[in-house]
Amino acid sequence: MSLSSRHLLGLQGVPKEDIQLILDTASTFREILERPIKRVPTLQGKTIVNLFYENSTRTRISFELAEKRLSADSVNFSIGQSSVSKGETLKDTIKNIEAMKVDIVVVRHSAAGVPNFLSRICSSNIINAGDGIHEHPTQALLDMYSIREKFGKLAGLKVCIVGDVAHSRVALSNIFGLKTIGAQVSVCGPSTMIPKFIEELGVNVIHNIDEAIQENDVLNVLRIQLERKAREYFPSIREYANYFGITSERLEKNGKDILILHPGPINRGVELSSEVADGLNQVILQQVTNGVAVRMAVLYLLGTLN
Repeated sequence: MSLSSRHLLGLQGVPKEDIQLILDTASTFREILERPIKRVPTLQGKTIVNLFYENSTRTRISFELAEKRLSADSVNFSIGQSSVSKGETLKDTIKNIEAMKVDIVVVRHSAAGVPNFLSRICSSNIINAGDGIHEHPTQALLDMYSIREKFGKLAGLKVCIVGDVAHSRVALSNIFGLKTIGAQVSVCGPSTMIPKFIEELGVNVIHNIDEAIQENDVLNVLRIQLERKAREYFPSIREYANYFGITSERLEKNGKDILILHPGPINRGVELSSEVADGLNQVILQQVTNGVAVRMAVLYLLGTLN
């Protein structure tokens, strides 16, 4: 079996069969990560460029490790040490990189639509590692994998995405992926952080966090992006934490053994209390581990298409 597209630009419109194939393939690679020697020769001879125009810790390291685990040749692009600082355009940058005969480009950029643009001008396979506030498909896939690992299924589960949904690429990819696979999706957060017409995507809107806990099996709690002026959308950090922060008291009050996800990095005491962030309900570090397996699966499936 193979993917229906030679790129992974987002999860909007991606067939259910493709998502299932990626998650099933990730299960195989997840087992490899538990071996003493965590490397297979699957993509030996392939060259992958990590083209990151935005800062990243988890996603970048996760892709780098995934590439090394598959025995690919991995090259990291650093914007500060590149000709971009001399005025070189994105198109010229990617054309010069492709002239060095690369096979896959993993791109992160602050502008929405950059991966789609590259897919139209490149012969390499393009993987979106996050574009602006548009999509972040591999994060959503690892979230879905982590949920399936816990419950054994995705279809029929109730998942609520909590926080700054309006400015989150993680939220949008999760909505597309979860809806495609058959989960029931809702969002919860301040009205200023919920897109006006989001219900047109087939999701429910909840404005009370206690109600969200009571009605759902999973909470995927988003990071409040303080570096992107998120504080302009609510009066204070303290008020946000009071109304939408997940605490152990809140979980106990609602009597729910609910699964907690978070894409990281966590603002402790804001989205999650330290007790919840380190507690038994969360699978945050498992998400990080699963991210390597999911990215191995995506790289493998795209890298063996040609």
